[in-house]
Amino acid sequence: QVQVVESGGGLVQAGGSLRLSCTASGLTFLDYTMAWFRQAPGKEREAVSCINWSGGRTYHADSVKGRFTISRDNAKNTVYLQMNSLKPEDTAMYYCAASRVDSTATLCQMDNRFRYWGQGTQVTVSA
Repeated sequence: QVQVVESGGGLVQAGGSLRLSCTASGLTFLDYTMAWFRQAPGKEREAVSCINWSGGRTYHADSVKGRFTISRDNAKNTVYLQMNSLKPEDTAMYYCAASRVDSTATLCQMDNRFRYWGQGTQVTVSA
C-alpha cells in the first residue's frame, strides 16, 4: 500500500536546474526521514541528500553541497530536491527513499536502512 513516487527528472544542459519531487502515500510522513539517492550506469548507488522529519536537519553529499537543496512539505507528504548548477557527472537515476530511523549524516548514507523506495526518475545533464 505504501507508494513513493518521484517526478521532475529530465534532460538539462550543464549549468541548468531541475527540481525533483517525491510524494509518499500509505505511511505517516512525519515518522520518516526522507532521502535522495542516485545511481549512474556501472556505479554503485550513492547518497545525495537527506532530511529529517521536521525539515530542520539536512545532509548533502560533498559532491552536491552548495548546488543541491533538499526540503519537505509535510502537509503535502512531499520531499523536494532542488538541483542547481548541474554537471554532467550528476547524470543518474535518482531515487527517493524513506527510513524510520532519525536522520543523521551516517544514516543518510546507509541505503539498507531505508525501507521504502520510489521507482526513480532519470536526470541527464548534457555537456
